[in-house]
Amino acid sequence: QVQLVESGGGLVQAGGSLRLSCAASGRTLSTYVMGWFRQAPGREREFVAAIVWSGGSLYYADSVKGRFTISRDNAKNTVYLRMNSLKPEDTAVYYCAAGPKYYNSSYYYADASYVYWGQGSQVTVSA
Repeated sequence: QVQLVESGGGLVQAGGSLRLSCAASGRTLSTYVMGWFRQAPGREREFVAAIVWSGGSLYYADSVKGRFTISRDNAKNTVYLRMNSLKPEDTAVYYCAAGPKYYNSSYYYADASYVYWGQGSQVTVSA
């Protein structure tokens, strides 16, 4: 069992930055992939970014490439999502997730591939 607790959301003006944190507990994460997803009102949950805990391979949605950075801190068992140049369309509830590693990295883009989820953190970007 893995417990995930997110923090760091809030209200920011367009062009601003935020950093989300996801603290994990319960199991070692060395065999997991950590992902960030988001869900805006009236829309389906969508992939944002993922990191393979062991090895550090990174994956991003096209919509956030160059603006968002996913990283991890092994000592703190925490994953971060640094969000720069935020846009109003980035407004959503952001979820941290953990799931098993796959040989085919395309699985990391699907929320069904993840087993454990955080409670979500609201990010609101004003125009």
